[in-house]
Amino acid sequence: MKLKEIYNLAIEMGKKHDPRGLEQVEKLLAKTKERYQELNEEEKSEFDTDKLFNPYSDTRVLLGDLDLEVKRILTGIDMEVGEVVLADRLSEKGQKIDLILSHHPEGKAMAALYGVMHIQEDVLHKFGVPINVAESIMSSRINEVRRGMLPHNHNRAVDAAKLLGFAFMSMHTPADNMVNDYLQTKFDQQRPETLGEVVKMLKQEPEYAEAVQYNAGPTIVIGTKDRRAGKIMVDMTGGTSGSEDAYNKLQTAGVGTLVTMHIGEKHRKEAEKNHINVIIAGHMASDSLGMNLILDKFEEQGVEVLTTSGLLRYKR
Repeated sequence: MKLKEIYNLAIEMGKKHDPRGLEQVEKLLAKTKERYQELNEEEKSEFDTDKLFNPYSDTRVLLGDLDLEVKRILTGIDMEVGEVVLADRLSEKGQKIDLILSHHPEGKAMAALYGVMHIQEDVLHKFGVPINVAESIMSSRINEVRRGMLPHNHNRAVDAAKLLGFAFMSMHTPADNMVNDYLQTKFDQQRPETLGEVVKMLKQEPEYAEAVQYNAGPTIVIGTKDRRAGKIMVDMTGGTSGSEDAYNKLQTAGVGTLVTMHIGEKHRKEAEKNHINVIIAGHMASDSLGMNLILDKFEEQGVEVLTTSGLLRYKR
């Protein structure tokens, strides 16, 4: 596959499984194109034109010719300078790496992570929170994350890859959309009654079963295995953790259990205060599942995939 085909396939899979729905995503892209046409030439010169077809600011080709033929990918959850050097060592030992692919965003994709958090507004709305309330409670959190990204040294790994001559791409929200949709669909179809049954379902996926061996498998952090789950919401996409104010609104909307990759202590306390059960499915295992659903498509087209940095590779 050419690099641009890998990039475009990731975006299309992300859009197809986006919790906002494909129609809404296309509508947002059309609005972005309208705004672009209204910019003056100076503003256009600073505009990231990938936004015209890619709704995920945390997913970008960071280095490399888009016509590059990619035969082998080295991919992991975090691809930092160490993993770039690993790619170079593997190439020297005979396994030539054509593309370094990170799940967590690097470079300008990391700096713009906050841009995908608007997805969470629609997810909250989908579960019964009025859209005006969802947009209001997410607004301050999105600005907080944007400000928090400013001091970061975003380009360390990208600079290292540039020196060593590697193509580099980050693929974050498309993979998170995949795992979110995959698990939500399963829970909606099978409707587990208790938290214990939810955990059992998660462990049927090989990524979570392997994570158990590393003491990083699914864990109930609020509730007990015999407690009834009620309405289950999978919360695994939209960049990073949302607003602490969401739990009160979700409780009112009837959500009984959150299944998430991770949860901060302030968020956990808010969930507990609002009587919402929380299951942490596991960060690396959940990210791996989302990545694997896309990596399978790359392999089907003849690309070899090598994994590192916490990515648990299983084919479906």
